[in-house]
Amino acid sequence: MASKIVRFTVSLSIADGKLEAFEKIAEAMLAATRSEPGALGYDWYLSSDRRHCRLLETYADADAVVTHLTGPVVQESVPKLLAVAALNSFEVYGDPGPKASVMLAGFGAVIFAPWHVF
Repeated sequence: MASKIVRFTVSLSIADGKLEAFEKIAEAMLAATRSEPGALGYDWYLSSDRRHCRLLETYADADAVVTHLTGPVVQESVPKLLAVAALNSFEVYGDPGPKASVMLAGFGAVIFAPWHVF
């Protein structure tokens, strides 16, 4: 049986002088995502020069992805985050379902469908 888990990898560059604002927004996003049903991981990684960030997200299934995309983290906090950081790339691994696929395309996400999944 194929896994229903969906993962995101988001690459961001933090604008000069905006690290403090970025950190506050990221912390609020993390706290809010913790309470979302089906959110399994929401892990932030910062480069040593503190200019580049990777966000690794893991969701139990397509329903959890839709919950996240339609919730306050994406609808309210993502625009604030993108005011202080540039989105470099956004990759989705797994099947987010038709509704989320349309929404993700609006963010420029590239979706990688399951092929050989253990």
